Amino acid sequence: MSPTSRIAQWARFPLRWWWGSLPLRVISSVLIASVGVTALSGVLLMRQAADGVLEGKRQSATVVATVAFDTAQRQLTAADIDRADISTLLVQLTLDASNRGSGATSYDVVVDGPYSAFSSPGVRTESVPESLRQQVATDNGIWITYTTLLHDDGRPDAPGLVVGTSLVDPGSGRYPMYVLFPLEQEQQTLDVLQQAVITSGVLLSVLLALIAALVARQVVAPIREARKTAELLASGLLDNRLPVRGTDDLASLASSMNNMASELQKQISQLEDLSVIQQQFVSDVSHELRTPLTTVRMAAEVLYEERDSFDPMVRRSAELLQKELDRFEEMLTDLLEISRFDAGEAELSLSEVDLAVLVGNEIAAQRAFAGRLGTELRLHTGPDVVAEVDERRIRRVLRNLITNAIEHGEGKPIDIEVAGDEKAVAVTVRDHGVGFEAGQVRLVFHRFWRADPSRDRTIGGSGLGLSISMEDVRLHGGWLNAWGRPGLGAQFRMTLPRTQDTILQLSPLPLMPRDAVAEPHRRPAQGSASATGHRTDGDATAGGGTAVKAADGRADDDREGER
Repeated sequence: MSPTSRIAQWARFPLRWWWGSLPLRVISSVLIASVGVTALSGVLLMRQAADGVLEGKRQSATVVATVAFDTAQRQLTAADIDRADISTLLVQLTLDASNRGSGATSYDVVVDGPYSAFSSPGVRTESVPESLRQQVATDNGIWITYTTLLHDDGRPDAPGLVVGTSLVDPGSGRYPMYVLFPLEQEQQTLDVLQQAVITSGVLLSVLLALIAALVARQVVAPIREARKTAELLASGLLDNRLPVRGTDDLASLASSMNNMASELQKQISQLEDLSVIQQQFVSDVSHELRTPLTTVRMAAEVLYEERDSFDPMVRRSAELLQKELDRFEEMLTDLLEISRFDAGEAELSLSEVDLAVLVGNEIAAQRAFAGRLGTELRLHTGPDVVAEVDERRIRRVLRNLITNAIEHGEGKPIDIEVAGDEKAVAVTVRDHGVGFEAGQVRLVFHRFWRADPSRDRTIGGSGLGLSISMEDVRLHGGWLNAWGRPGLGAQFRMTLPRTQDTILQLSPLPLMPRDAVAEPHRRPAQGSASATGHRTDGDATAGGGTAVKAADGRADDDREGER
């Protein structure tokens, strides 16, 4: 496997896992939804809490700052000093204001003087944003904004709130003053609240996931039980029933499945009884007809031997009687063979047989019949096609396949190919006649089925030949496959294990003919294009309405090109 294919396979694994578990989808959906709802609720809660805490801080800071501004303004107005001493006064104002802010409502002060700015001990004047300085310098009133408090005494920088206004001295001008409030306590409050929201959200999501798992288990467990019971019913164990608990929808489903199982068991029992009666009837009738047929055969042979002494009309009647008796005896023989298969009494008489020789002998036996219809039989053989088979049964299979091809080949050449590999041998019979629909491959091995009931038969037959052939091949542990298209002819393939202890996995010959013209609206059947090895899951196998199982357990009847 290439690295790209391996990566693609691993990439598809989560998707297969997702669609392979209903509880996983339910729990994941609930968990994702609960996380989303919790996260959205937490964001809204934190935003409202932060807005409330900060708005309260803004209001209290504005009140405290206004008091500090008024006090400083009164001190500045009451001072009687010249302009040279204004810096000393501003330093004193800064220290006095800072001392007043050392109580419960802690704050620091920054005052911009005519030559430099003055600040509380440990606070850098750069803590005041430049945008606020411009507003205070140009406009009257009190301005407030958020900032970061910068310290030069070892304390870490912290978020803060700064309120600014201008102190006015009629004799010396305007002096901006800023009151800085730390927001560490409010930040700690919000951090605690955020941690509480996250913890409660995680716990809530986990609890919702557990609740979803419990609900999914309550719903999925009966469904799984119903699936297992349905599988048991499908495998033939019709006595299994689902327990009915309560009166809800799941209980109604269990009751419906139990009723269905009971009806199926009843119908199958009736069909089994009818099948047994039918098989017994065929067997009894076949055996009972043997005695009168023998008597009639003896009388008919006497008449047939004396036919030359009869007048032409009686002579023709004797010949028709002999011919129809032959056909009736052949049909009776087929019915007896089918009854043995149905009763499980068919047995193999195995011997090592060269399949090429067996096919050649059968072709020689059919050349006279093929010559009457102008059909050429062409044999293609490979080396080493010896297998352990029942020669009588395989010869009968070959006879049925070849005569069927001659009858439906419309006088065109018929190709018979024999090949083998290490574990199997195969024979294909290819005609170029009327063919049949792809969907009819399931029917060609049914008893008494004909592709075209209105078509006249060239030779007499019971309609059981292909059914008996299928049973003969199955008895060997082999496959009998069919391919056909209207106007393109048909090909039948018989694959047999070389020994009876071999399990077939590949066929030495393809099912789809090499000379078949692919239909433009259909893709060719996979696994049928090579002559050297062909997977069993690439060949459509039909017979008796049941598909032969491949070695890997998959049915061989779901190929688009052969069905």
